[in-house]
Amino acid sequence: MPSKKRATPISLQPLDALFGTNEETNNGICEIEIGSLHPFPNHPFQVKDDKKMEELSESITQYGVLVPGIVRLRESGGYELVAGHRRKRACELAGLEKMPVIIKDLTDDEATVIMVDSNIQREELLISEKAFAYKMKYEALKRQGKRSDLTSCQVGKKLAAEEVSQNTGDSSRQILRYIHLTELIAELLELADEKKLPFNTAVEVSYLRSEEQQILLQYMSNHNMVPSMKQAKELKQIAKEQMLTYSEIDQICMNESTEKVQVQIPAKKLKQYFPESYSKAQMEEVIFMLLASWAEKQ
Repeated sequence: MPSKKRATPISLQPLDALFGTNEETNNGICEIEIGSLHPFPNHPFQVKDDKKMEELSESITQYGVLVPGIVRLRESGGYELVAGHRRKRACELAGLEKMPVIIKDLTDDEATVIMVDSNIQREELLISEKAFAYKMKYEALKRQGKRSDLTSCQVGKKLAAEEVSQNTGDSSRQILRYIHLTELIAELLELADEKKLPFNTAVEVSYLRSEEQQILLQYMSNHNMVPSMKQAKELKQIAKEQMLTYSEIDQICMNESTEKVQVQIPAKKLKQYFPESYSKAQMEEVIFMLLASWAEKQ
């Protein structure tokens, strides 16, 4: 009786080989080529090669990436970074070819919420970074929370703002103020980032049309000035009724600048810096001498 032939075992290729991926998986964490990691579209947080980045790169060189990034597959190939943009840059500076990540199946809105939440607690965020990050999360939550029984858009607006405000330290009202700053032209938003344009004043100015903001910027440059909160509110009020012109901006800003300025300093505060024996005249002399010295340096 002829012996049965043993079936030749079929050599099955691993899925990674079939689909062209190059991952090393360990407990759900994959090592992905740095070149396959792409930034999140319109990522609002800056990735700077500063001192903190240098420290992060040194830490990764010594200890590795302690917290994996979060990514999702891109339709065009590779992976989209949801969380871990600074870690990726630090890995590049450290000379690493791969970075540990967790691959998640996320919708656009889910990815946006995670991206914002993973960065918003960072210290020293710019006003513009928070403004655009809040806006992205706010719009994502509004899309996720659409309900047919909400007849007022204001209701949905308030609910989304309240959810964005959770764990941020900012109220829902403040969230909406930040979001409105995204209406500022780039030059004015940069002034807000640099603390040259106060936050509250910047919010009022953000209600002006782009063309009006350009005219205001030109006026500020010509006169080396920044509008006060009072002036910004007046400009906003006029802009509701008509298009602002250079002459109208000049009229509002010049009126306030020519007002009499009075500064009162409580005696209790002044006495902290002067000997008890000093008279009022002696204190005034020292104050004006210091002011003159300060003015020379400006």
